[in-house]
Amino acid sequence: MSGRAAFLDRDGVLVETLVRDGRAHAAVTLAEFRICPEAPAQVARLKAAGLRPIVFTNQPELARGTLSPGVLDRMHARLRAALEAAARKWELDLADSFVVGDRWRDIDAGRAVGCYTVLIERPYSECREVDVRVADLAAAVDAILARAKESQ
Repeated sequence: MSGRAAFLDRDGVLVETLVRDGRAHAAVTLAEFRICPEAPAQVARLKAAGLRPIVFTNQPELARGTLSPGVLDRMHARLRAALEAAARKWELDLADSFVVGDRWRDIDAGRAVGCYTVLIERPYSECREVDVRVADLAAAVDAILARAKESQ
């Protein structure tokens, strides 16, 4: 039987996003890298409900050269330790899984593979089509758990 996952965008969902001049920027130093205080508890709620939390990320800063691969690796190690990341490979039913993001790119990726999408609204989100809009990670997890209960 295939499992269900909650794909969680790293920046803006699990890690605080830096906003400069109205634009979102990912942390490029360990000093800027701050895990959202509610992230570990919300990931634990997803796990307790039988969902597999999987972190995904789009790191244009790496391609631009403003973030070194070594610092990125250390950021991800810190995030894995804080969230007790699950194994990397799972047999997943994407149509029965969820994507949580804070930008249109995250939501478009989820929609492209048939996931139920949850947008954490931010001033920079620029998203039109989404299954549900919420204010924060706790509300996103509430929406996921309600949807998961409906579809059982």
